[in-house]
Amino acid sequence: MHKKFSRANLLIGGLILLFTLICLFPMVLTLMVSITDENVIMRYGYSFIPRKISFYAYKLIFKGGSSVLRAYMISIFITVVGTLAAVGITGLAAYTLANKNVKYRNALGMYFFIPMVFGSGIVPWYLICNMLHLRNNLFALLVPGLLFSSFNLFLVRNFMSSLPDSLRKSATIDGANDFVIALKIYFPLTLPALATVGLFYGLGYWNDWWNAIMLVDTQKLYPIQYLLLQLKSQIGMLRELQYLSGSSAITPPTESLKMATAIITVGPIILLYPALQKYYVKGLVVGSVKG
Repeated sequence: MHKKFSRANLLIGGLILLFTLICLFPMVLTLMVSITDENVIMRYGYSFIPRKISFYAYKLIFKGGSSVLRAYMISIFITVVGTLAAVGITGLAAYTLANKNVKYRNALGMYFFIPMVFGSGIVPWYLICNMLHLRNNLFALLVPGLLFSSFNLFLVRNFMSSLPDSLRKSATIDGANDFVIALKIYFPLTLPALATVGLFYGLGYWNDWWNAIMLVDTQKLYPIQYLLLQLKSQIGMLRELQYLSGSSAITPPTESLKMATAIITVGPIILLYPALQKYYVKGLVVGSVKG
């Protein structure tokens, strides 16, 4: 029996290791291609072992590095501040919907549910942002993302609804108001759900380039995603012009540049996810089932 159990563990461990390697292959390939010479890529295609190593794509990205570093700082700032603010707003709204003493909470929940089914469109969104003076400032990159996702709201609401109502009643008897109860009792107990939606918000802020396209005209306020998107577009246009003119100048690193931008932009997320991974599955399962 013990021998069979050990063989089963060995088989499961082998499958997990195989699955892990399969997941790592695309990332390793992306890294290898990003440091491969562009002419070699065009001749031999992608390879795990570079025939000729070149860091030209990274040098091109960080050329005049102040703009890239500034864009990195802007992206980090809006991701951290925006995620914390969005999680706080979502958590407080979820506590309101989970509080049985709130009148018309079901009608309020329906009010939040409707945007999950029907969208207003780009034009009303743009007009509202203009009315709020969300143009060419950091608030233009922060505020639109604070209009929290209804899915995240109901995920946290369901988690909070699973907590005993006696917690809130006991705290009320001791003189605590709803704000204190939400922050000091409900938020710590719903940390898995809050960490899960925090990961969603963080990914959304970090990968956001839409707000920059629509609301920002000043290059000093470009986040890293939009700055690299512009760089890729410029390199692609330069390559096209070079091809049409028949020039034999240095080949713009189109393919290696794509991979280099992927490595640069995915780095912080790789560091963030392991810290929240232990809460991620628990927050999704409990928040979606209970309530």
